[in-house]
Amino acid sequence: MSRRKRPGFTLVELLVVIAIIGVLVGLLLPAVQAAREAARRMSCSNNFKQIGLGYHNYHSAYNQLPKHRGGSYRMPGAPGSRMPTNSAPGGGSNVSNLSALVGVLPFVEQQALWEQISNPFQITQPATAAGQFFAAMGPDPSMTIANHATNRYDPWLTTIPTFRCPSDPGQGLPALGRTNYAMCFGDSFAAVFQGAVAANGVESAGFAANAVNYRGLFMQRRVTKFRDVLDGLSNTIMAGEINTDLGDSDATTRFALVDPALSDNPSLCIESVDRQRPRFWAEGVSLIGAAEHQRGLAWANGFANYTGFFTILPPNGPSCTRRFGINPGPWRDGTHTASSRHSGGVHVLMGDGSVRFVTDSIEAGDASLGPVRSNGTGARTPGAPSPYGLWGALGTRDSKEIISSEF
Repeated sequence: MSRRKRPGFTLVELLVVIAIIGVLVGLLLPAVQAAREAARRMSCSNNFKQIGLGYHNYHSAYNQLPKHRGGSYRMPGAPGSRMPTNSAPGGGSNVSNLSALVGVLPFVEQQALWEQISNPFQITQPATAAGQFFAAMGPDPSMTIANHATNRYDPWLTTIPTFRCPSDPGQGLPALGRTNYAMCFGDSFAAVFQGAVAANGVESAGFAANAVNYRGLFMQRRVTKFRDVLDGLSNTIMAGEINTDLGDSDATTRFALVDPALSDNPSLCIESVDRQRPRFWAEGVSLIGAAEHQRGLAWANGFANYTGFFTILPPNGPSCTRRFGINPGPWRDGTHTASSRHSGGVHVLMGDGSVRFVTDSIEAGDASLGPVRSNGTGARTPGAPSPYGLWGALGTRDSKEIISSEF
């Protein structure tokens, strides 16, 4: 009596099927990852659009943009800028160092946080400081982690989802409150960190002379209105993406300290990167600033290392600051660049509220040329066109460059 053979796979057929499935999975996984990044990039763009809409609504309400490095001035004899008092109205002063992101809070659905900031704030922790008060508009946003451990000001430590790009993995300390969106200061960093006025509100002749260096849509400690943007809102960058520091030697988030000649030749910054891994600094390069002073680690702080960038070096280029006297730091004059975790470029928010993706290969002129400055001559004379090509021209608000190409 013959047995009927049962149908089934041979070992060879099974191995072939497994191999085919493996190939399909190998093809599918990159597509899934690409789809996820595309979704993150879209979410990042939408967050930026919301911020842009907030700026426009702010301008509609107050006929100006929120001042970058604005806030309240420290009065002579007042308590220290980081010290609370035992009763309201409270102590401390933001010494006019608040970023424009603070002012836009009520216009990006952060009214509750704005109420905390705009009123005297009663400390709840640590227990040794509980019951003391910080003044309305908060203490110095440059308060360190150690300062907050003694007198915690919760608003400056708050993470705001709208200010974060989902593609950036940075979380937690040493950041006080991360942001991936920074204001555009234009194409000149000469003495820009000082602002248009001193921390006490006094505008000296020196500060006034430096005002011509403030070529971006945002100017530190000076009001900007849309009417000031003579190049056209659709041709002028309002803000751009930045990476937040992850504690590595990433050249877009950790600041290198280079020769003072950087102010005359920004390409010196490029020479400091690792040739084999251009996203990172070369071995032996001097890095500057404590861990909590690096890129994007304090959304409330108006200094450029936290919330500003220049259109000098192209997107995802390195960020440097120059040796300056006895107190160098990443907040000083430097090439603070736009950067992102996306492949090939960064998002920028234009003055008209639109969001564009600018590639790393955008035409960026000659980085060996010094920026326009108050005492400049020739191509560096105040009012001269940007020496940094299309990228530099997009960063200036009133230099009369003609934007004749797509970007």
